[in-house]
Amino acid sequence: MKTLIAATAFALTCASAAFAASHSETGNPMVGGAPMFMDKNIVENAVNSADHTTLVAAVQAAGLVDTLQSEGPFTVFAPVNSAFDALPAGTVETLLKPENKDMLVKILTAHVVAGNWSAEDITSAVKMSSDGFYHFNAVSGDALSAQLTPSGRVFIYDESGNAAEVTTADVRQSNGVIHVIDKVLLPK
Repeated sequence: MKTLIAATAFALTCASAAFAASHSETGNPMVGGAPMFMDKNIVENAVNSADHTTLVAAVQAAGLVDTLQSEGPFTVFAPVNSAFDALPAGTVETLLKPENKDMLVKILTAHVVAGNWSAEDITSAVKMSSDGFYHFNAVSGDALSAQLTPSGRVFIYDESGNAAEVTTADVRQSNGVIHVIDKVLLPK
């Protein structure tokens, strides 16, 4: 019994240390190795995340910096660099070209929802749905759906049925919230 108690105490200590290491002094999760500050806006925080350099470059190329620095509030499903890397070769480079700005804006705004949707808000909406999905629209007008797995994982689906897992939820910003996702959501 003493061994079980000691093992449990050790596991809880390790879990608490891991949680503390993944959160900044602000109480927000660390993202891309950087603290995220609740008094900074979405763009001010995103530029500090080593995991979101491709997203930041895309937001800049699309001319969406001023929008995402505005009052909002916005909920942003923010794909990590590896999500962009998983797209077919040359996709990101093609999208960043000035002549493809409209397509880039459409894709990026398919990751943004009006309002301040916490993970709890999203999971509550899923639980109240009749089909196990919460259906909502991005600011692009594209349909998104959220699903909660039995183990509590949250997935966001694009119009084509591709799923992105929320890997870090509730990164609070002065003008909304970011949920880090592992895939790029693509409109039809």
